[in-house]
Amino acid sequence: MTPAEVETAARGAGLTSLGVVAARPEHKAPEGVGAVVLLGMAREGWAAFTAAPEYADGAADPLDRWSVRVVEGLGESLGAQALFPFGGPPYQPFMRWAAASGRMGPSPLGMSIHDEHGLWMSFRGALGFAALDALPEARPFARPCDTCASMPCLRACPVDAFDGETYHVDRCAAHVAGREGAACRERGCLARRACWVGQDFVPEPPRAAFHMAAFLRARGSA
Repeated sequence: MTPAEVETAARGAGLTSLGVVAARPEHKAPEGVGAVVLLGMAREGWAAFTAAPEYADGAADPLDRWSVRVVEGLGESLGAQALFPFGGPPYQPFMRWAAASGRMGPSPLGMSIHDEHGLWMSFRGALGFAALDALPEARPFARPCDTCASMPCLRACPVDAFDGETYHVDRCAAHVAGREGAACRERGCLARRACWVGQDFVPEPPRAAFHMAAFLRARGSA
């Protein structure tokens, strides 16, 4: 099986490959895993999720529960181990794998930036294979921020929650939860939206609002 074949199967389930890693000992993959395919939501994935029973059943963590069902289903059909960035401890080393993929790295906002999805990426899971054919060559990440002179992401936040070194999360959460934070709360983080990378993946308002509501709940601000 090749990464391209995994991507085809993932897209059919509303997911997409964010990167592929040929697992070495330092990557700390589970025993027997020689290749890891990192999975995020595809552009059509929001429609798949909102049509799923998890979205409407009123129970906690609908997106994580949907992700578990879908990624485990892919694992069963493709002969791979389903892996998740949540559900620990212990936690799988997703950020170690992300760095090893050569497709993402740190941004001035403190979150990871992807070479195609920009700041609009999150891991829904991963598939661990004993082996994959036609693995991409390992390469260092070409960080788009290093060629961005204007850094619009650092200027777009209404409350200066990002200064290039620190993310002032409490300041951000207070703004998003307040009257003046409607634009962030309903359309997604303005700093992330300002980045020129990944503009095709900026979430539609219902999806942005869903994630912002989850952020506020996690911060105890909802």
